[in-house]
Amino acid sequence: MAASKDAGPVIALVGNPNVGKSTVFNALTNLRQHTGNWPGKTVETARGAYTYHDKTYTLVDLPGTYSLRPGSAEEEVTRDYLLSGEADVTLVVADATCLERNLALVLQILEIAWPVVLCVNLLDEAEKKGITVDLRLLERELGCPVVGAAARGGQGLDALRAALAEAAERPGPRPEVLAFCDDVCGERERCGECQECCTVLTMARAAALAGKAASVDAETAGRRDRRLDRLLTSRRTGIPVMLLLLAGILWLTMVGANVPSELLSGLLMGWQEPLRGIFQALGFPWWLEGALVDGVYRTVAWVVSVMLPPMAIFFPLFTLLEDAGYLPRVAFNLDHFFRKAGAHGRQSLTMCMGLGCNACGVMGCRIIQSPRERLIAILTNAFIPCNGRLPTLTALIAMFFVTGSGLWSSFASAALLMGCIVLAVAMTLWASRFLAATALKGEPSSFSLELPPYRAPQVGQVLIRSILDRTLFVLGRAVAVAAPAGLLIWTAANVTAGGVSVLTHLAGFFEPLGALMGLDGFILLAFLLGFPANEIVVPCILMGYLSTGSLTDYGSLSELHGLLTAHGWTAATAVCALVFTLFHFPCGTTCFTIFKETKSVKWTAIAVILPTAVGMGLCILIHWFFSLI
Repeated sequence: MAASKDAGPVIALVGNPNVGKSTVFNALTNLRQHTGNWPGKTVETARGAYTYHDKTYTLVDLPGTYSLRPGSAEEEVTRDYLLSGEADVTLVVADATCLERNLALVLQILEIAWPVVLCVNLLDEAEKKGITVDLRLLERELGCPVVGAAARGGQGLDALRAALAEAAERPGPRPEVLAFCDDVCGERERCGECQECCTVLTMARAAALAGKAASVDAETAGRRDRRLDRLLTSRRTGIPVMLLLLAGILWLTMVGANVPSELLSGLLMGWQEPLRGIFQALGFPWWLEGALVDGVYRTVAWVVSVMLPPMAIFFPLFTLLEDAGYLPRVAFNLDHFFRKAGAHGRQSLTMCMGLGCNACGVMGCRIIQSPRERLIAILTNAFIPCNGRLPTLTALIAMFFVTGSGLWSSFASAALLMGCIVLAVAMTLWASRFLAATALKGEPSSFSLELPPYRAPQVGQVLIRSILDRTLFVLGRAVAVAAPAGLLIWTAANVTAGGVSVLTHLAGFFEPLGALMGLDGFILLAFLLGFPANEIVVPCILMGYLSTGSLTDYGSLSELHGLLTAHGWTAATAVCALVFTLFHFPCGTTCFTIFKETKSVKWTAIAVILPTAVGMGLCILIHWFFSLI
């Protein structure tokens, strides 16, 4: 939506990916927009406003782009917005540590937009690398205001506000700069026939200008980053370190979430009876009271108590790695495997996002430019177990595969869970290869992946960002689908036909298929009832076994283990349940997100069928194997 000119000057914020553009946006507007530390994170415009000398300025954060040549969705959105004339000033953010590449975009922008203000950001990082930038020389050569900044620390922001205000009020004469094709064919606009030559000329001019403006101390330039990259991206140590870091995050998540989850469960479940008393005092009929308290409220309380603590630990830890600049290294380490699978290297990033929430992972696939490879990433994201499936996985591991307690047991549980995730990654690669060889044939596209400098993460902002942007957002969406699911579950458990609950009838219907997969009808039905939120699968199993009429909690894992074994669970059952927890249809929120991203019932159905078919097939094979021994 276009901003009204009456609201004050409009400033377009442009820059290469990963130059701190969103950090500048947040610092100027005091908004907490997510500032992902990898290329292509911003794929939609964001708006904010700030006041300077009693005047309001509207800031539009455009997608990060390396060029204005419309070769991707990001480049097309940015170019079209600049050409629309909506912006009164264009603010270009450049990275002082790699000025040459950034100046190529600045030169292109100067061709189509005026006035322009250049913000040379990350001067603090440049200093650490032994890089000095002559800002005044840049200003003379480009003919536009140039301001130095270190936006993460708040340095240079006052000067930037002043430069933007001056440019908006008194833009000055437009500098004479070479057009794209001036040196080739004399045309002021890009003719198309010499586009490649124009790119070479622009890069050559950017290189020459960067050579004049930036001086580098060869002794200290990039020394720290090179040492870290030798550890984190080498063929020998890159993947093992990555696995250890992920295992550490999972261990901290499992261990750290236990106590707060129990406390939160006790608090929320403690409000159940007072709420029931209120409804009884108001004269609600028993069925409405049961549906609202034992159905809707109990299900929502369960989802919140089980889901919130792990997310509140996992997302901040994950965001710390992102903020430190490590996630692009993950993509670098895994790029070879995804290319072998016929997929895109950036799929590794969306796969990592799926560990927190598959719906977020699906939305993150927008960073993949190729429609074919983007679709592969979308259809296979559900192979990665999201945060909603982790409680079931950890419970099964603790009950049937890791006995005892203490530090060693927790490490063993984390290692086994890490093994499950490695299996999930392997199946993701297999599914990607399968799709690339069948329904989505094509050659994998190449892409440039910038490895950003390592940075000390801003812990305070990370906590705020991860809680607001991820944890509460995902939790709110889960609650929205858990509430109607609770009503449906209570109805199925309390409405009878022939003296038997609908829930029991449905479990009987699924019993033959469950037996073939090494499970039973109640287990399969619990996965179906968990379609809105995976966190309620185990409570649904207990509700069916005990015929309680509502989601049933368990006192401890040992009590749960005893109850499951009393209903016929064996080690083989646990293995099959573990595998089907890993590989089954995505949750309702993810399915809705897939449909929104693909706008296709067909591809949404494939995203549901593919992991489910894999999970069912593996369970059948495992059950057959155990029957032989």
